[in-house]
Amino acid sequence: MTRRKSPEPRSTQTLLPLLLILAWLALVGWGVAAGRLPWPTLLAALLLNLVTFLMYWLDKNAAQRGRWRTRESTLHMLSLSGGWPGAWCAQQRLRHKTRKPSFRTGYWFTVILHFVLLASWVFSLSIQARLLKP
Repeated sequence: MTRRKSPEPRSTQTLLPLLLILAWLALVGWGVAAGRLPWPTLLAALLLNLVTFLMYWLDKNAAQRGRWRTRESTLHMLSLSGGWPGAWCAQQRLRHKTRKPSFRTGYWFTVILHFVLLASWVFSLSIQARLLKP
């Protein structure tokens, strides 16, 4: 039996996503601590990431069994909604959705867009609060 070679070392594939996850956690945590995001956001983020991981697992299972698959647009919406860390973890742990370039591009687009939307929400609330103070 021959082993497949990974196209690039694992360390280069994991460093940037791990740094982004830490930045995301810091942004969400700071937003909650500063009162710019409601505290249930933390619970919602945790649940969303667990659901996203589960959806990737179900899709991988369906692929292996030749069954109906989860739409890629559904996986991307979960990522865009904040489940992208769970999606990344599932991709790495399950080795699922890691080879198709169009899916990978779409995934990273959802990560960037999520960051932009989250940061603009957190920081625009801060700016609005300052502008509205008498």
